[in-house]
Formats: sequence, structure tokens, C-alpha cells
Amino acid sequence: MKFQRTLVLAGLLATVTGPAAVLADEQFVGLPSYRVGAYASGGSGLFGGWIDYMQMINERDGGVGGVKITWEECETEYNNARGVECYERLKTKGQSGNTVFMPVSTGITYSVLEKVPQDKIPMVTIGYGRTDAADGRVFPWVFPMITTYWSQASGIINYIGTKEGGMDKLKGKKIALLYHDSAYGKESHAILDKLAAKHGFEVTKIAVAHPGNEQQSQWLQIRQQRPDYVILWGWGVMNPTALKSAAKTGFPREKMVGVWWSGAEEDTVPAGDAAKGFTAAGFNVAGSNYPVIQDIQKFVYGKNKGNMEDKSRVGSVYYNRGVVHGMITVEAIRKAQEKYGKGKAMNGEQMRWGFENLNLDDKRLAAMGATGFMPPLKITCADHEGPGKVKFQQWDGTKWKVLTDWVDSDRALVRGMIEESAAAYAKEKGITPRDCSKEG
Repeated sequence: MKFQRTLVLAGLLATVTGPAAVLADEQFVGLPSYRVGAYASGGSGLFGGWIDYMQMINERDGGVGGVKITWEECETEYNNARGVECYERLKTKGQSGNTVFMPVSTGITYSVLEKVPQDKIPMVTIGYGRTDAADGRVFPWVFPMITTYWSQASGIINYIGTKEGGMDKLKGKKIALLYHDSAYGKESHAILDKLAAKHGFEVTKIAVAHPGNEQQSQWLQIRQQRPDYVILWGWGVMNPTALKSAAKTGFPREKMVGVWWSGAEEDTVPAGDAAKGFTAAGFNVAGSNYPVIQDIQKFVYGKNKGNMEDKSRVGSVYYNRGVVHGMITVEAIRKAQEKYGKGKAMNGEQMRWGFENLNLDDKRLAAMGATGFMPPLKITCADHEGPGKVKFQQWDGTKWKVLTDWVDSDRALVRGMIEESAAAYAKEKGITPRDCSKEG
């Protein structure tokens, strides 16, 4: 794939907009994207897939319940301050104002966490952000859905336990966490400490400074400590740099397991042969053989309306992750319309209800052309996460090969930590948690 060309093009597409004018009965979605900067390769793929899905819904279905979707991008460069600026700029756009904010950045998530309840704009953080926001009683406007960082870390440990022949075999093992030194990277610490205490393994946390292209001292430490596994909690250029460094150090890639922000083609292709055998978690999979992707090819690219300049990226991990974002956005609109009426745009409060009542079961996913594409998802008043499941896929040198079905986390441990942390936040902020038994 033409990743270098894509990065150059991403830099030229700093601000891309959908239809310029927002007319009556159109649903506006503000997109705080990042197509320039150190993380442009991930952002350009994800936001491209998200936009293409919404475009497909407009072209194939005429919108949602007769309501066309419109959107506007605001370039954040994956920078917290710029993310806040984009939040403020986008929130008054459209017929009813911005109706969902998905920053695709843990740092930006934290930066606007206390703004969204005041502005009544639901914030959806699919697979990232503040994990304890999964307790919807305390965080009614935040939805870290499908799976959180704590669930993912737990799923990785469960996967390693399976590879070792059972969770009891983890006792005495040494696991190194090579993490991006940011709010995102640090989200993994508390849960791994709990899991280490529970299963008797040792975890060593090794930070890598942004952007991550300098890792000599970190891999010297890994070589000296000789861990049994390395969990790669990386982002952007940090990932191929880690894979190349592992090869130079002689650490087997088969013993490296990545977070979902380390498991895309943009992470493995630049590493060349050094990436072969590397495994990563994901809440979506790669591939263009799914009906949902084929419909995008037919109704969007078939009409020369695609967002991706490099069409070879359609069906890649980041692109398909963007499609998941689009699917969840559209299904929340659809759900909200069931309660508040078809044929009109939903406002932020109505969209919040739509997200909180999502139920994408196997039947609905099949109807969407997405069986196996993402896990079934059910959100409730108290649980804004859902299944907490991931699949593991391995890079064979040219493509990702799925190794597992959906792998569970330690749900009891993770949910207990979520509720404990959320309760502490509620006490600190003077928040009275919602009584979900009274929510309709």
C-alpha cells in the first residue's frame, strides 16, 4: 500500500468538509479528525472509513429515516488544545448543533469530559478514553463503548494465558509493557497491576516518549530483563520502530502482543519483515469481503464519491474501524428516531438516548452486512461499554490473519474497578449517580 503517499496527501487535506450547507431535516455530525502530524496515517484511514459509511447511507438509503447526514471535519493534529478548539467550533454547527463528539484521542477525551454534560452533547469514545466512564450512572454523557482499555488489557492477559496453557501458567512470568508516554498509555497501568497481583506475574512498565521513534534505551532494558512477553501499547511511528527494534534485539515477534492502536497495516508494513509473527488485539477486523464494505465500494467508490485517495486502504484495519464508528453513529440516529420520530434531525439529548439504548445483536449486525466485523453490542443506563471483547490477529508478512473468536476480559474484575473509580470521581465532583431503575 502507498502509505508514504497517503501521509503526504493527508497533510494536504487538513480540512475536508461534507456538504457545505446544512438544510432542514439533516443530521449534522462534527468530526474532530487528524490528517496531519505524527498520527496522520491512523487518522486518515479511520476518518475516511467513517465518512465513507455515512456517504454510503446517504447514497444507498437516502439517509436515516429520510434524514440525510451532513458532516464537517476540524483538524486537531491529535493535539489536546486543538481538540478543545474543534469541540467548541463544531458544537453549534448544524440544524440542532453537533449531536455527537468522537475525538478518537484519549487526551482530548479528558480535556472535554466536563464540557459535554453542560452542552448536552454525547461523547462516544469507541475503544479509548477514560475507562471508568463506562459507568453510565456517573457519566451519562460519555460512552466508551464496545471495549475499554481495561477490558483490552485483561483480554490480552487472557490470550497470553491461553497461549501458555492456562491462567495458572502465568505465575512467575515476566511481562514488559512498552507504552506510549501519554494519558492513553497510562490507562493500562492500574488494570495490569491488578492482574499481575491476581495471577502472580511480574509487569515492568517502560515508557516511550512521543512520537516514539527513539527506543534504544527501552529495548536495552528489555534485553537485560528478558521478559516472556512484551505488550506493545503504542501509537503511530512508535509501533514499526518497536517491531524493528525487537528484530535487532532478537526478541521474537511471536511473543509481542499489541493493543488495537498497534495492530494496523500502518504499523506493520513500514516494519517490513520485522513485523512477521506479531499479534495484536482488535475490536474490528481487516478485510473487504464483508457486505458492508462491498456496499461502500458499490455506492460510494462506484460513484467516485470516496474519501480515500488511496483506494487500496479500503478494508484495512483503520479504515474498517472508521466504518464501525460510522455504523454506531447511524444506528444511534436510527434508534433515537424510533422514540422521537422519523423524518427529523435528532438533537444531542435525543442522540444520547439513542446511544444508551443501542442493541446491535447478531441479527442486526447481519442485516447491516457486518457479521463478525465487530462484536454484538448492547448498551444500558449503567453499562456504557458493552461486551468488552476483542479478537486477536497475526501479521503473516502481507496481511492480518484472525487467530481467535471474540475473547472475553475478566469482566468481574474490570467492572469492579470501573465502579470503584467512578464512585470516587462522583464523590470528588459532588455527582449523585443516576438511579437506572428509573430510567426509561
